[in-house]
Amino acid sequence: MLAFARVPSENPPQGRSGAATAAVPLGTIAREWGRIGCIGFGGPPAHIALFRRLCVTEHRWLTAEQFEHAIAAANLLPGPASTQLAIYCAWRLRGARGALVGAAGFIGPGLILILALSVLFLGSSPPTWVRGAGLGAGAAVAAVAVSAGLGVARPLWGRTHAQARARTLAYGLAGGLSAALLGPWLVLVLIGCGVVELIWRGRAHALAGLQIWPMAAALDPGGTWALAWTALKVGALSFGGGFVIIPLMRADAVGTFHWMTHSQFLNAVALGQVTPGPVVLTVAAVGYSASGIAGGLLAALVAFAPSVLFVLAGASRFESLLGNASVSAFLGGAAPAAAGAIIGSAIPLAQSNSEAWQLILLGAAAVSLLAFRRGAVWTLLAAGCTGTLLAVAGAPLPHG
Repeated sequence: MLAFARVPSENPPQGRSGAATAAVPLGTIAREWGRIGCIGFGGPPAHIALFRRLCVTEHRWLTAEQFEHAIAAANLLPGPASTQLAIYCAWRLRGARGALVGAAGFIGPGLILILALSVLFLGSSPPTWVRGAGLGAGAAVAAVAVSAGLGVARPLWGRTHAQARARTLAYGLAGGLSAALLGPWLVLVLIGCGVVELIWRGRAHALAGLQIWPMAAALDPGGTWALAWTALKVGALSFGGGFVIIPLMRADAVGTFHWMTHSQFLNAVALGQVTPGPVVLTVAAVGYSASGIAGGLLAALVAFAPSVLFVLAGASRFESLLGNASVSAFLGGAAPAAAGAIIGSAIPLAQSNSEAWQLILLGAAAVSLLAFRRGAVWTLLAAGCTGTLLAVAGAPLPHG
């Protein structure tokens, strides 16, 4: 957002020795990226491990250093980092066409699955066992948010110099309070924290590229434009990892436009966690609630468009981002605010649980994730199965 804008050439990328690598068939990219899109459960750590094995260990398409630099550069960009890494790796092999094929392969399987599950879980009259599964998994979502936020915050805190830690803590608190209290205005707080850090580090001249964002972020369009705008915010402003989309989406989906009930939103978040591929695919479930299958496809297309465009426009300068002081300064404020927002979003998410058994499941999920360090996927699946058993046994279910 503060960096590059140059379209890369279709020249073959450089390999291990610096010589041009042999062109990898587009069919190979479609197959391998699609395979990872099908088995990529567990979020960014799993995706990074799978792409490292594919591109560095098995086929030696990239050196270990090139791959690590790509990870670092993707983390400096807004949007889902593992998705941008996937697109970038495909770009390295076959330029723009490879990037598009890789994006479709990585995103497509999860998109199809989450839309199919949305039909089942977010329909107007789901069967009792389905409602129970959704309410059980949804009950655990607040604990997943805390776990995800801490996962972003810990490395950020570890990399922060002692003299900057007070500001980092302030940004995190601002993000957390905003996610809990301000709803749709959170996006302005994320941008504002980045701007403050830019000014603090003497990089105020970089603000020219941000002048339009504070006004644009506050827009309140209607109809299809509302869904597209919500999805664009999700795709272009996800600083600090994919889970920051939760507080960004919740205010629009539940409060402003009333596309979903609180329970349905929790279901959508749970579906995004237990399906393979990027967590940002949650936006497709929100789109489905707004406008059916067409809405889900539109939301996904708009949400992932920034990631594709970032790579197509600037992949040839990815590594130069690592030395870009303005990008680093902006994320020095925005990323801690995003981590705080993820944790802060747990408050309204937890308040959506209205039955006693849901609160018990939330507590159990917190113990599983934070004390025993179990994975989010298995924790949500266990909570969903428990919810199904309780619903079938006659446990009270919330209305709406």
